[in-house]
This record gives sequence, structure tokens and C-alpha cells, in this order.
Amino acid sequence: MTTSLTHGFAVAIATAKPSEEAIVAARLAILDLLACALGGADDRSTGLLVETLRAGIGPSVLIGRSGRADPFTAALVNGHSGHVLDYDDVHASVRGHPTVVILPALLALAGTHPVAARDLIAAYIVGLEAMARLGLALGARHYETGFHATATLGPVGAAAAVAHLLRLHPDTIAVALGLAATQSAGLRLQFGTDAKPLHAGLAARAGLTAACLAQAGLSGAPAFLDGPIGFLDAFGFGATAPDRLLAGWGEPWQILTPGLTLKAFPCCTAAHPVAVGALALREADALRAEAVDSVALTFPPGGDAALVVSRPTTGIEARFSPEYVFAAALTDGALGIGHFDERPVRPDLAVLAARVSRRHDEAAPRLSADPATRFVVLDVTLRDGRHMSRRIEGLPGLTDAREKFRDATGGAEIFSGIPDLVARMDDDADLARLLALLGQSRS
Repeated sequence: MTTSLTHGFAVAIATAKPSEEAIVAARLAILDLLACALGGADDRSTGLLVETLRAGIGPSVLIGRSGRADPFTAALVNGHSGHVLDYDDVHASVRGHPTVVILPALLALAGTHPVAARDLIAAYIVGLEAMARLGLALGARHYETGFHATATLGPVGAAAAVAHLLRLHPDTIAVALGLAATQSAGLRLQFGTDAKPLHAGLAARAGLTAACLAQAGLSGAPAFLDGPIGFLDAFGFGATAPDRLLAGWGEPWQILTPGLTLKAFPCCTAAHPVAVGALALREADALRAEAVDSVALTFPPGGDAALVVSRPTTGIEARFSPEYVFAAALTDGALGIGHFDERPVRPDLAVLAARVSRRHDEAAPRLSADPATRFVVLDVTLRDGRHMSRRIEGLPGLTDAREKFRDATGGAEIFSGIPDLVARMDDDADLARLLALLGQSRS
């Protein structure tokens, strides 16, 4: 193979050795994703996938369900269930959700033969690094043009992780990455529908399929990143930065800097600063919904690109509505899974949400992977003519996933041993034990 950007990428994936600090961060991220997948296992749409794909026979675990499936179906179903609540982690370099794509692919493969937990964790970190680096190299216009980065970068991240776990040669990895990239697809217009979590599942399956086919000898283009019709030029819309793909690889690891954000609320990340601001107005300023006349939310340019719904009719649509998030957080003083389910939006929240508008600070830097470019300003006009304001910068997140795990699993005793196991798992027996615990149903 001639030297190319793709080849350098493949070599980095093959030879990567994550640090102990990265491994500690990965254990937290893995627990967070398992909480989301267990919580989403009983979702209506997850059930539809299982029934339609006739899952139930095979070596790989369906998380939170008693049946098993072939590894490719398991990767799809578990990716979907992990994202269906929109509660899983996000990464600024990806501008999307890496763990929900990468981990289901790895767990599906682990169901087919013994895999040491330490090797799976390392492969997860490498897959995240690859997915995040590709996001940095691709640039912001990809997402802003209408693509869902979880779905388009995810196949490559999952393929990189699986290829690392399988210890494939860099030449084979390069083919696997190309096979993954040619399956990249997913549009933001699907936000607020069942298709958004399906994106994560499809990406997990695509990455696993690509790596396994490359290992088996299926051929493909060996340089998917390079040339005028390569992935970067085709998807970057003139905003690419190819040097960001490999410069400083693993120094530090992307899982550490800028790091993952573990969601505190089960809704679109872009609305989280709105939730934090609304809760602060309620708790620190004693603001109540009945006192509000109007609200203006100010974002940086591009800051609300993912928030594609203004007047939601159901809780699922409301995951992508900052107007609703403000109304629910201010009215109820909390945001939980029940605020974002399939039921119609409560009338009182709809009324308050209708008083909320958006605008953009065109003088501010455009939203980018730099956390300093993310903010929201909440300007509230009260019925008595007074004004209140809050500015929330950055992206708030959790530092401990255990309480989230208990909440998402309903405190089910059958899953209670998972947090401690994830915190210490090391060999293949530990991973087999985790898979056995995950393959149980609360019902």
C-alpha cells in the first residue's frame, strides 16, 4: 500500500496503546451507556426492531432482553436502545454520540468468542479516538449542512474499534475503514423520530460488518480519506482540516480532552444549557412559570442547529425543543425520562413554551468543537415588567453515572452488580459475567 492519510490513520489505530487514565474514563463511559441501553430496552421502538428483525437466536446479547441474536443484529438493536432515550454521552469533536455506536459493536463481537475486558476497553478508547479525530478533520459544515454525525462518523469509529480488538493489519484496517465509510448515512431531519436512535444502531452494525468483511478478505478502496472524491472532500463541504486527523494522536486521548459529556438530562445536548439556566432561575431567583410573560434564548451561530423543533406535540419531539426544555425545567424543577416519552406534551408546558423565542448573537464565534463557543443567554420578561437574565457557558455533565444507572434501570436488583463489575473488570471471565447480567430482562 502506498503511503496515504488513510494508511497513517490505520497504523495509528493498529498500534494505539491507551493510557491508564483513559481506561478509568472509559469505564465511566461504559457504565453510562449501559444505563441508557438498559433504560431503552423496553422502548416500543426497540421492541419493533427485535420483532421485525426476528432477533432471538444467536451468540450475542440483546441488552436488557432475555433473547440473543447474531452479532450484526445485536449491534443494531443495542445501538438503537442505547440512543432511544437520547440520554447517552456526547463528544465535542464528534458533535455527536460516540459510545452508543462503538460499544454495541464491541459487545456484539465479544459474544462470539472469549474477549478480555481490558482489551475491549482499550479498543473502545481507540474507536472513540478515531471517530473524534475524523470529526475534527471533517469540520463543522458536515453537521450544519444536515448530516447526523453519529450516523456518518459512527461506522468508521466502530470499525476502528473492532479492527483494533481483532488486531488486524493496518492494510486490512484501511480497507475496513473504507467499507465502513461507504455505509455512512444519516440526516438530522430524522431528529424527533424513531429513526434517530436507529441511526446509532445502523452505524454500529455497519462498523462491525465492515471490519469482519475486511478480515474475511473482502476488498475495498484502500484510501477512503484521500483524493478529490475521498470521504473528507465528499462530506466536508470545503471546511476540512486533514492535519487534525493524526497530529497529537492520543496526546492526550480524546476521551480525556476535550472528553465526553455524560448527559444529566434525557434530551438533546444543545438544550442542556437551557435546562441549567431555567433551573437556576427557579432555584436561585425564585422564578415561577406563572410570572413569565416572555423569554428570549440567545445562542451562538449554529448553537441550536440540532434543536429542530420549536412547538413539539409529544415528549419525543420535545427532546429537540429548547422552548419546551425551558418550560418543563422551570415549571417542574427537574427533567426526567417522563418529560420526554411518547405522551402528548402537557398543556401547561405547551403554553409556556409558546412564550419562548430564539435568536442568535451574530458577533459571537460560531459553535465549534471548542467548548468556549457554546453558550446560551436566557432573558426573561416578567408580567410585572421586570427582567431577569442568566448566561450559561459550556456544556454541563455528570461525573458519576451510578445514580443515573439506578434511575434508568428502575433500581432493578438483577442489574445491581453491573456498576462494580464495570469498575474492575479485566479478563474474559469478567466480560462473560457482564454479558450474562446484561442479557436479562426486568419483565
